[in-house]
Amino acid sequence: MIEERLLKILRCPLGKSKLYEEGDWLICEQCGVKYPIRDGIPVMLIHEAKLPEGISKVEELPCQQGKNKSE
Repeated sequence: MIEERLLKILRCPLGKSKLYEEGDWLICEQCGVKYPIRDGIPVMLIHEAKLPEGISKVEELPCQQGKNKSE
């Protein structure tokens, strides 16, 4: 379980939205990307994240639509 004060400051690295904890995952409120929690430590690496059902790549996420490729 993630401490409440840490959960308040963590943000999704993709869209900078808040996260909520569900089981062994931190889930982005905006795009639904799931980041694993391993041994009590959030793994906030995009390549470790689980994309929502129906999304096959990061660029398809709503929070990534219209972003400049150089960002």
